[in-house]
Amino acid sequence: MRYLFSLLLLVLLILWSSCRNDFESVPSTGNLQFSKDTLFLDTVFTNIGSSTYRFKVYNRTSEDLTIPTITLERGETSNYRLNVDGISGKSFNNIQVLAKDSIFVFVETTTNISDQTTDTEFLYTDRILFDPAGNQQDVDLVTLVKDATFLFPSRNTMTGEIETLSLGTDNESKIEGFFLQDDQLRFTNKKPYVIYGYAAVPKGKTLTIDPGARIHFHANSGIIVANEGTLHVNGELSTDPKLLENEVIFEGDRLESGFSNIPGQWGTIWLTAGSTNHSINHATIKNATVGILMDSNDGGTDPTLTIKNTQIYNSSNVGLLARTGNVLGENLVINNAGQVSLNCSLGGTYNFNHCTFANYSNIGSGFRELPTVLIDNNLKVNNTDVVIADLLAANFTNCIIYGNQDLEVLFSKVDGTAFNYNFKNCLLRFKDTGGQFSNNPLYDFTNTALFENNIFNEDPGFKESFKNMLNINENSAANGKASTPTTGNDILGVPRNASSPDIGAYESVAF
Repeated sequence: MRYLFSLLLLVLLILWSSCRNDFESVPSTGNLQFSKDTLFLDTVFTNIGSSTYRFKVYNRTSEDLTIPTITLERGETSNYRLNVDGISGKSFNNIQVLAKDSIFVFVETTTNISDQTTDTEFLYTDRILFDPAGNQQDVDLVTLVKDATFLFPSRNTMTGEIETLSLGTDNESKIEGFFLQDDQLRFTNKKPYVIYGYAAVPKGKTLTIDPGARIHFHANSGIIVANEGTLHVNGELSTDPKLLENEVIFEGDRLESGFSNIPGQWGTIWLTAGSTNHSINHATIKNATVGILMDSNDGGTDPTLTIKNTQIYNSSNVGLLARTGNVLGENLVINNAGQVSLNCSLGGTYNFNHCTFANYSNIGSGFRELPTVLIDNNLKVNNTDVVIADLLAANFTNCIIYGNQDLEVLFSKVDGTAFNYNFKNCLLRFKDTGGQFSNNPLYDFTNTALFENNIFNEDPGFKESFKNMLNINENSAANGKASTPTTGNDILGVPRNASSPDIGAYESVAF
């Protein structure tokens, strides 16, 4: 009896479920809705895959719907790739969307621009068609594809090994990279450059970068200038502050808007010991690990690096790290670094005039242990050994050093070498609320041999510091407080007020 009852119950359940229409659906009749009518896949380089983008397809009705066909208008020849509800392809049949529910559609593309045009840019488009044989609906796909000059290490066809550069003389420390050939030592503005690995400037050679050039780096890539090599970045003043058409821009190779301010996308511009006569003018260096890494100096009395009208921001570690460097900086802006915006390390000679150094970074944990500017004459090489070198000069004139911490300029001194520095007509953030530096002669702000006419802890009036907009307003504490006489222009080409110029890289404006 128990067996017969169980069998009867099973039969009744089967009959009951067969009468339900929960799992039945009707064809869509043009009644789908979409989270986007047009999907912009931003900008990609030729033959480089895009990020994955997505949108939703909604069934707002009370019935389960079946979409008879979903397909790309260009069909199998399309350079777009789809994933519909977990299935990859370019055409799909009988896709079900439950009542009051939705499905995801994911889209990617890889496009060879030479198959489309001889121009350096091309707008590649397609459409996703929903039920094209009946009540067609569609979503447009749009991608801007850019041509580029690609530079990368060679690969051994027999072993698969990638070309490397030796770091040092032990021939054991290596990094993926290659030496630029003579016909590659001038970067023009005709096409963007995309660099994989480290592009090295050979000994005795000069890499010249023309105004308006765009240099993009893949992850763990950058530029290395070898002993006796030289880097000349010849940007010029731009007429459009948004387009920066004459600026030289160094950044990562992900062009999508979501990557525009992501730190640490590439390595560094590495000026190695013995490299010489570097100049950088009207450049933007953003989203690196270390914006510029400078090892030592060339031994001459002139600056090894002259950097003007340049901004460095969103470095995951340090904006400008110079070890025993010889640097002249004017109209230099460094902002938002995971550790330090400017590190004058292991002594050296530094002269900065009308510069703005700031740090409002929330990179990593969101808490910095180090200041905006760190000046030291020592380097710890292991648990027991410390190398020291003369700090011949660290002169800051008409500079802003500010950020979102109390102590934004600090010194690290080991006795036994020179330690010379001077701050004149600067706006500094230094709130020693605990009094830990009150008896430290390094921070004797009454000593006019070290500190003269400086302003402490007053608002610089930055426009939007977290967005790297460090223009100052007319209410800024830096307004009209620079030393005189002052000539020349600010970083934007605005003439400085001869009688009352402003501290920092920018002349004040109303905003």
